[in-house]
Amino acid sequence: MVAEQKIGSAEQEATRILNDALSQAETKKKEAIIEAKDEIHKQRTEADRELRDRRAEVQRQERRINQREETLDKRSDNLEKKEEALQSKLKAADARLDEIELLKKSQFDMLEKISGFTEEQAKAHLLQALEADLEHEKALRIIDAEQRTRDDAESMAKEIIATAIQRCAADHTAETTVSVVALPSDEMKGRIIGREGRNIRTLETITGVDLIIDDTPEAITVSCFDPVRREIARRTLERLILDGRIHPARVEEMHDKCRREVEAEIKQTGERALIEAGVNNVHGEIVKLLGKLRYRTSYGQNVLSHSLEVSYIAGLMAAELGADVKLAKRAGLLHDIGKALDHEQEGSHIELGVEFARKYKENEQILHAIQAHHGDVECRTIVACLVQAADAVSAARPGARRENLQNYIKRLEKLEELTTSFEGVDTAFAMQAGREVRIMVKPDKISDDAMVLLAREIAQKIEKDLEYPGQIKVNLIRESRASDVAK
Repeated sequence: MVAEQKIGSAEQEATRILNDALSQAETKKKEAIIEAKDEIHKQRTEADRELRDRRAEVQRQERRINQREETLDKRSDNLEKKEEALQSKLKAADARLDEIELLKKSQFDMLEKISGFTEEQAKAHLLQALEADLEHEKALRIIDAEQRTRDDAESMAKEIIATAIQRCAADHTAETTVSVVALPSDEMKGRIIGREGRNIRTLETITGVDLIIDDTPEAITVSCFDPVRREIARRTLERLILDGRIHPARVEEMHDKCRREVEAEIKQTGERALIEAGVNNVHGEIVKLLGKLRYRTSYGQNVLSHSLEVSYIAGLMAAELGADVKLAKRAGLLHDIGKALDHEQEGSHIELGVEFARKYKENEQILHAIQAHHGDVECRTIVACLVQAADAVSAARPGARRENLQNYIKRLEKLEELTTSFEGVDTAFAMQAGREVRIMVKPDKISDDAMVLLAREIAQKIEKDLEYPGQIKVNLIRESRASDVAK
């Protein structure tokens, strides 16, 4: 009985649960249907709105296209009208051209009758007249341009050279080929001569110089054409005098020591010169030769100082002209390098300098500048021209070499007097500090052929009678003039 009750209650419970589940399922089904309907409604609304928007956009595009079509139609109509107007204008222009051609032909016919020239003959006549006028105008313009160029070039050259000289503050030197050694007393002369003259003979043999012992009080003169040997001998003699021990063995010992000192100083001097000039990458042998130039003089002017001065001036002028400053300074410094060799080997200092520089792989432009700096060959580069000009400025300016201003003026006056003493010479002018003389000859007495002979005679006379540094260029000028007055 109890079991049946439990079964009955269980069935009732199951029925209740089933009913509840069915009711919940029905409820959820209805909710799902409602949500689905809402979603469908929502999507349909969105689709309708999107469709409306697209329709509106399509309508806007249609209106825009219609407006564009209307615009294009209007433009097409305008173009057609313009084309019609253009065609009418072209027809009118063609008609006018035909009229102009007819008028031109009639005018040409009339001109030919009046002038008596055909068209080709008139054209040739006009071209001939125009060509003559142009030839004259061209000649005038060329002369004017040449004159302006000459004036500008001269003033610019003067300005550049003056600027370079003003910026280069070089010393004036006046060295000689003898050195004087002071003695503490005249008794030292006897010790230097030695017994039977053996000391002085040893000194002169080892050093290669001449010792002049005369009546000059407390002084001995050392003379030698080689300035390096003269300097070594001077130092040797001074060291022996200070040491007091003067005999052949001591002389040889002191000479070796002084020779090594001078050689070391020569190298140091060359290196200092390179630093002062701002030049680098120079072979060691060239450095030694530069140092030797310190003991070399030319007309009293120290060659190393002169080379440095030429380097400075050439570099300054190169900077003014926009040329290679380093190359110009290097060429200026090395231009007289052969003067350290010309007393040791045969040949001029130019030939020796070119040969030595080529041996140690110097630039071809440097070699050409060395070769051309005295005008032996024609300058082919701007560096060679600058070195030639700087060398002339440094060597020829008053005070640079051993002559004062009065001697300088007298030398130029003597040069002019000598040249004017020849028959047929009108006037003469010394130019470029005496490096050139320009001579005006009388055209009625000296012919063109005679000028060559006269120039040679004057050059030989100058070589024979005058003393001068470098070279003097003799320029003869013969000019015939005719003039009249227009009234």
